[in-house]
Amino acid sequence: MSLLRLTGRPLLASMFVAGGLNSLKDPEAVAPTAEPVVQPVTERVAALPDRTEQVVRLSGAVQVAAGVLLGMGRVPRVAALAIAGTLVPTTLAAHRFWEAEDPSERAQQRIQFLKNLSMLGGLLIAADDTAGHAAWWRRGRHTAHDLRRETRLVGRSVRATAGPARAAGRLRAKLPA
Repeated sequence: MSLLRLTGRPLLASMFVAGGLNSLKDPEAVAPTAEPVVQPVTERVAALPDRTEQVVRLSGAVQVAAGVLLGMGRVPRVAALAIAGTLVPTTLAAHRFWEAEDPSERAQQRIQFLKNLSMLGGLLIAADDTAGHAAWWRRGRHTAHDLRRETRLVGRSVRATAGPARAAGRLRAKLPA
């Protein structure tokens, strides 16, 4: 593993582990802010809990678990996608700069919104990072290509040796026993 991955993944994950722990410990503090985004989502997704505090706690648990996995380099692509999935609604709920009326508050919320977009970009890059190894679908495609090539080679060699083998068999049949 490269030094950049070894240091970059834990650094990227640290913010989500810390934020997720806060959401797990005190979801009531975040629930009023999350309410405008959580309610429309829970109405459409039956698998999510009905109460906003439970959804906030669930999001925090995903951030902590996926953040630890990303930081340790275990299933980092899946972990980065899981965190990204929680970051989008979190950003839309917590940093609604377009609704702020005070100019300084609007500027502060815009900065936080753009910071979260930057972290989302880092997570998407981490989700695409194969650490120098080909992705499973690419390896499968290359394996299938290699098998087709080998099959063609075997077919050619069978056809190339079939004619002389047939002639040798006919000649042998004509020879006295």
